[in-house]
Amino acid sequence: MVANRKVGNAGYVHSIYTSGMVDGPGIRYLVFFSGCALRCKYCHNPDTWNMKSGKLMTVDEIIEDIKGYKSYLEFSNGGVTITGGDPLVQGRFLMSLLERCKAEGLHTAIDTSGYGNRHLVERVLQYTDLMILDIKSIDPTIYEYITGVPLDRTLETLRISKEMGVKVWIRYVLVPGLTDKPEDMQKLADYLKPYDNIEKVEVIPFHKAGEFKWQDLMHKYELWDTQPPTQESIDAARRILE
Repeated sequence: MVANRKVGNAGYVHSIYTSGMVDGPGIRYLVFFSGCALRCKYCHNPDTWNMKSGKLMTVDEIIEDIKGYKSYLEFSNGGVTITGGDPLVQGRFLMSLLERCKAEGLHTAIDTSGYGNRHLVERVLQYTDLMILDIKSIDPTIYEYITGVPLDRTLETLRISKEMGVKVWIRYVLVPGLTDKPEDMQKLADYLKPYDNIEKVEVIPFHKAGEFKWQDLMHKYELWDTQPPTQESIDAARRILE
């Protein structure tokens, strides 16, 4: 039985990975929260959508485990990254875990779509050193087609991050026939230019590694025939965005 289940002190965790290398600076302790408000057509982790499919854990349990890796996280100038799913779905749990990480002197990052209300985002970012923000498209129609939700909350989250001086990495998934139009990527690049808190923009090529999960979960997958982008198209996207 999980002790101390008071709201905010416990939440659902899909998995934990103790040596991440790309989700923030240095070596990262990755906590994958369960639950996501989006239903992205190319999601490679649809098994994280259902919040209660994860394991119920307390903040204390996670912090005690993190302490076992703290020395090499600090040695590598790394820290803790909370991802998912989307961690904003479990807002109170997220805030509690981030606050405890900061109390331990650890660098904190969240990987999110930014789909949360202003009050929640402001409270979360108080304890966040880096936000990795996934922007699926700058075109509202395409964004909603991909995710099932409107774009406005994601852009509002980006605005809040600038107001609060939180560093941001932007991630953009390049999907042939869906997000690879040069004019749309240029619009996104132009939109991002005023944000001096953005440290970098990463182009992530669409891949097919998660397709089997959709099949196992009996979800309708629409991108069976979509192939990964060519190196030429990846390079072109990076020239525009990065």
